[in-house]
Amino acid sequence: VLKSCNYVARLNMATRKFSDFIKIVEVGPRDGLQNEKKLVPTETKVELINQLSECNLQFIEATSFVSPKWVPQMKDHVEVMHQIQRKPGVKYSALTPNIKGFEAAFASEVDEVAVFGAASESFSQKNINCSIQESLERFRPVVQAAKDNNVLVRGYVSCVLGCPYEGNIKPSSVIDVAEQMVDMGCYEVSLGDTIGVGTPGSMKVLLSELLNSISNQIIALHCHDTYGQALANILTGLEMGVTTFDSSVAGLGGCPYAKGASGNVATEDVIYMMNGMGLQTGVDLDKLCKVGNFISTFLNRTNASKVGQALSHKQSPKSLGKS
Repeated sequence: VLKSCNYVARLNMATRKFSDFIKIVEVGPRDGLQNEKKLVPTETKVELINQLSECNLQFIEATSFVSPKWVPQMKDHVEVMHQIQRKPGVKYSALTPNIKGFEAAFASEVDEVAVFGAASESFSQKNINCSIQESLERFRPVVQAAKDNNVLVRGYVSCVLGCPYEGNIKPSSVIDVAEQMVDMGCYEVSLGDTIGVGTPGSMKVLLSELLNSISNQIIALHCHDTYGQALANILTGLEMGVTTFDSSVAGLGGCPYAKGASGNVATEDVIYMMNGMGLQTGVDLDKLCKVGNFISTFLNRTNASKVGQALSHKQSPKSLGKS
């Protein structure tokens, strides 16, 4: 009992060092849908984003301004951004891998943009057909253009805990990419366990080294749940002072380059855990579960969120999931 109390005390100190508010970045409409083999109609994407906006999510990654040749699912990026009902207080972001993508995204009035790199050379070559350093050089004009137009830029680093081609990734490789992203102007860097092989142990090792040079205020975690470790990894991040987490409604997503890699951690499950810890996200869990059921029904699959499954079968008291 004493050990448990000490852990909770350390966790409370870490997460309340900056704020009781936990930032959730909803990535379902982009990262969650981008690898779906069947094209999702524009109107369904728009409806998904509109419904997510009504859940009081403040950050929604809506689409990706990439070439339709590489990501056919996101070819309607302009239409999506033009048709969504923008809710005041919600920031709608998009992935922009190059200056052409940024210009199109800026013309579509996105609130933020994101660039996407990797901590694995092999993954970088397979995913974006260039080396890590070449990818970073491609991002510089994007970041500069964003600065010139007062648009915030977020950086993604994939494969921070493991790569389908190289295996374990050294923390030094992650730190090098993350530091360069911060130096060039990214206001936040999201660390992605792209194939979901990370554990609380490997997450702690990474963050212990990385947080020596980069503030936890600008670090986010993007955990996939392939081995069922996502929530445990997020808890580890919380204990070490990280307060921003990416998640995907209904656990949508996956990685086409990693065999068996399941989707992102489900937003519903993250919110339920945060509620139970007395941490604030501002997200309406009941509404969110309905959104998860909506998109799962459309995709003709079981909702990957454990909380979504549980609450859809049982009308629970309002106190459920709260401390």
